[in-house]
Amino acid sequence: MSKRIRIIFYLKKPKHYTAGPVPIYLRITVTGKRAEISTSRECEPRRWNAAAGRVTGTRETVLSLNAYLDTLQQKVYESHRQLLEQGKEATANQVKAAYLGKQEKASTLVEVLERHNQRVESLLDSEYSPSTLKSYKTSLYHLQQFLLSRYGVKDVDLKKVDYSFVSDYDFYLRGTCGCSNNSTLKYIKLLKKVISECLHQGLLEKDPFLHYRGKVKQLERVYLTEEELEKIASKEMVTDRLSQVRDIFLFCCLTGLSYADVQQLTWEHIIKGVDGEQWLSVHRQKTGTPTRLPLLPAALRLLEIYRQHPQCLYQNRLLPVLSNQKMNAYLKEIMDVCGILKTVTFHTARHTFATTVTLLNGVPMESVSKMLGHTSIKTTQHYAKVLDLKISQDMQLLRSRYTELVKR
Repeated sequence: MSKRIRIIFYLKKPKHYTAGPVPIYLRITVTGKRAEISTSRECEPRRWNAAAGRVTGTRETVLSLNAYLDTLQQKVYESHRQLLEQGKEATANQVKAAYLGKQEKASTLVEVLERHNQRVESLLDSEYSPSTLKSYKTSLYHLQQFLLSRYGVKDVDLKKVDYSFVSDYDFYLRGTCGCSNNSTLKYIKLLKKVISECLHQGLLEKDPFLHYRGKVKQLERVYLTEEELEKIASKEMVTDRLSQVRDIFLFCCLTGLSYADVQQLTWEHIIKGVDGEQWLSVHRQKTGTPTRLPLLPAALRLLEIYRQHPQCLYQNRLLPVLSNQKMNAYLKEIMDVCGILKTVTFHTARHTFATTVTLLNGVPMESVSKMLGHTSIKTTQHYAKVLDLKISQDMQLLRSRYTELVKR
């Protein structure tokens, strides 16, 4: 709570001031933040004592003006005192509002989050992806449920968001919602981003996340082996729909594209590369990062299969992609048919490209990082354990050769 206040009077010269009386203003400063009030009085600069913040002289008009400024100052101090007595935040703007008899409208958390989500929605496709908007909306839903559960309210004053609030929200997400560690931190991160904007806008004075600590746990990434890929590719599917989902999944295993990226593909994304071969050129939906990669022959054959598919022709797309939910449901069925016991989702294709298709075949990590559209190679280094497997395979060739070298 803000307790210390500083009040000064000063002359505020107009932008193109040349001569004549200058308006006298009162400035309120609380913890470095300022607010100013017009006194509706003026003074000649040569008669103004800047150090004292008063007019110099002993004439009646001068004494009367200084007395008026004294009264004004006392009223502002009184407004500040009353705010503190009422247990309210006494920021510079709130003291000013109290003195002027105006109630400063407090910003509320849900209101701020809703405004933020509206901005994200208005910039959909140009700056944000649908999945990002969905994450923010889900985050808002969880927060609203938390407010009802913990405080019995639908909204809360933004200034009540402190470390305890953040800590309680973290506990709620893990306990009541059953979120994993990484999911919890994702929702906390989304809230932190909006709170950071509030700090920059002066809506909050203290960062409630200053002492909050959370660490993302690196999960074991599921990927398919070469044998499993061949099994999926060669398996006869019982329905056209399963065959279609299998082919799109294989295409992503060969390109590293995510669901959001492959869903948007058109023939305009196929370009002639520096080597004269056909390349794929896209901007990743998640990060907006430009990605270019050569298309493998198998990937090109898959595209040709669906060139005349009715859905592709109607929607102007390269592949007839279903909803993410349906794709994952059919993938589960495909894995069962193929006898693959791993928990496979559509995103497994991206991990398979990074590991089995590229890194395990000797493609440098820097190249893999570029093709995946990672903004930092550190993200790609999460696959480093796979390189240990590659090293192990390579060294197996040398074991027998050097077994008999030292016989002592």
